[in-house]
Amino acid sequence: MSGTKLTEAQKQELRDELKRCPTGTFEAAITFRETTDAEQVPIIVMGVIERFLEPEARPRLRDGSQDVNLMDELGIDSLTMLEIVMLLEKTLQISFDNEELRNLRTIGDVNSFMAAKIKGEAHSQNARKFPIEEIAAIMPHQEPFLFLETASIAPGEATGTYIIKGTESFLQGHFKDRPVFPASIMIEALGQLAVFYLLAAEDEKLNQDVDCNSIYFASCDGVRCHRICKPGDILTLQVKPRNIRHPLALFQGSITVDGEKTSVAEEIKLAFDYEQNAIPEIIQDSNKGNGKAQVVTNTNGKATIGGRLSNREKV
Repeated sequence: MSGTKLTEAQKQELRDELKRCPTGTFEAAITFRETTDAEQVPIIVMGVIERFLEPEARPRLRDGSQDVNLMDELGIDSLTMLEIVMLLEKTLQISFDNEELRNLRTIGDVNSFMAAKIKGEAHSQNARKFPIEEIAAIMPHQEPFLFLETASIAPGEATGTYIIKGTESFLQGHFKDRPVFPASIMIEALGQLAVFYLLAAEDEKLNQDVDCNSIYFASCDGVRCHRICKPGDILTLQVKPRNIRHPLALFQGSITVDGEKTSVAEEIKLAFDYEQNAIPEIIQDSNKGNGKAQVVTNTNGKATIGGRLSNREKV
């Protein structure tokens, strides 16, 4: 995408299209069309969305929270969304496919989608979102030591959030009369998100379902903290698998608060094992040479090969 100088007629047409949008939307649209400056896109998108909102919903949009739900909190139904999309297509000179928009639920979803769209990158449309109830059902960690409140799994990454409430018991002494969220707990939260990825992701490197009671922290390297976090801050977590090869999984992770770099872990290493009720492995019976598969199941229901434990069982 390359910018072109707009004629006065084109500017007037754009002005007419955006005349009901808040101040700054038209100016951002002109800058984007002439320079393709991606920093103008969020201004345009928020301006266009606000143009279609009822007056009582506009302050909620202006709060700047990325978790604002388009339908539940802003009242944007499918018809209104269609109008928003049509105006954005005309303003930005790009097109959207209905399938691309299907999983957009929050302002954060819209912003991340638009950022990827403008850069020509593929947006993770297959991301699955998990509420706290599902997270708690999947994770071995539980309250009061569960530091994930939302989580999403997409190909090759997991993201999550945790709101520092100020009621966490450890904040009473860290520090007295000056609560600061411990950096060690931030890394713990990243580790928990990595655990969640192992349990919930459909990753081709995971040959079977991972046993939730088999995952343990092994090591962590390249940890840096850039910001003090206090009650009220929302930690946005992200982990990406660097390598998964049973019985070890390596991740890299990062935390931001309001888009500001907060913590980084270059390597988080977890040890894990698969569930033991997996389908038995089948091998050729080399002794008989008849090409038939020989599988032996021992008394506890675990698969053995030729009367011996398989390599997977020995780990």
